[in-house]
Amino acid sequence: MFAYEKRVLVTVAGADAPGITATLAGIIAGAGAHLRDIEQVVLQGQLMLCLVVGVDPGQGHGSPVVKDLLFAAKELGLALDFEVLDEQPAPTPAASWLYAVTVIGDEVGAPALHALTRVLATFGANIEAIKRLSDLTLSSLEIVVSVPRDADLVLDLHKELVRVSLEVGVDLAFQREGLTRRSKRLVVMDMDSTLIRIEVIDELARAYGVYDEVAAITTRAMLGNMPYEQSLVERVALLRGMPLEAVMRVAGEPPLMEGAPELLSALRALGLKTAVISGGFSFAADALKTRFGLDYAYSNQLEVKDGKLTGRVLDPIVGPQRKADLLDALAQRERIPLEQTVAVGDGANDLLMIEKAGLGIAFHAKPKLRAAADTSLTQGGLDRILYLLGLRAREVRELLQG
Repeated sequence: MFAYEKRVLVTVAGADAPGITATLAGIIAGAGAHLRDIEQVVLQGQLMLCLVVGVDPGQGHGSPVVKDLLFAAKELGLALDFEVLDEQPAPTPAASWLYAVTVIGDEVGAPALHALTRVLATFGANIEAIKRLSDLTLSSLEIVVSVPRDADLVLDLHKELVRVSLEVGVDLAFQREGLTRRSKRLVVMDMDSTLIRIEVIDELARAYGVYDEVAAITTRAMLGNMPYEQSLVERVALLRGMPLEAVMRVAGEPPLMEGAPELLSALRALGLKTAVISGGFSFAADALKTRFGLDYAYSNQLEVKDGKLTGRVLDPIVGPQRKADLLDALAQRERIPLEQTVAVGDGANDLLMIEKAGLGIAFHAKPKLRAAADTSLTQGGLDRILYLLGLRAREVRELLQG
């Protein structure tokens, strides 16, 4: 091994084919040179391969191994370029954190990428890697960046990225890069307007002819004029006498949110624990638990006598605080750190649960919840959550097919 060596950056580009890396690595090994670093990516069938090779300090550009690599590249129909680097590798910045910026949209075009990367540059965030997560179209990217180790700067950067993402029409997540981001173990979801497309109580009221009265109470609650629990009690009271048969027609098989089957199937295949924690009703939540093999389902129980609703909700009511408490209890039961939990919801009732989870996702949500969540999804279906876990579309497809 050379006491001192020159480092040569070798860049190879061209049409990809099996055996290219093996050929070049064989030349380096045969010459007794040292492979110090390597990165490879294939984009649209085109190879880009970068190698850092340590050579005798007296050679550099004239090193036999570089000449052999040039000859081999020509034989393989590839373009090869090289550059002698500084004597010592650039030190890895000690005062930096790694973050993953996940960008999701119907299309992530050059204008969006320009706007977001300009923000990163303004805050001194250096791009370490970019990879495409989506499959057929460029609809999701993951950008790993190193950020100066400054909590206030990171907070301001996050806010500015979110602001700009809204301007350019994409969704964005900003997460600390590390094992906990890519190894979530528990996902809990709201049900109404999240896992399913309807608000069950609204549909029950519509079927029973009391929709306007229920909607008026809902509006008062949304304006902050009454607690969630009180609004639920008053709305359910209006359903007194509704036949259980009519309830089951509405709640027994509710319409699913776009992407819900794909998300739940993928989570189950990956071995994650899943739960519905809903301020809705058990008729729907229990049916979803059975249908998709969810591990847990918590929701409100409506009292039934003689085949009809009594208009009463049985205690305990699943309100905002109980949702957060149930998430905490499930994490403890499964011995899962909160950092490895995900909570998904759409309304104020989900706020405390969203804040408690390691990753809180506001899904097609109201502004107040979007402001409290770690990230928001305003477009597309629930399956886009899989991008936030670092999964590629190809990987998900193969997982579901398997």
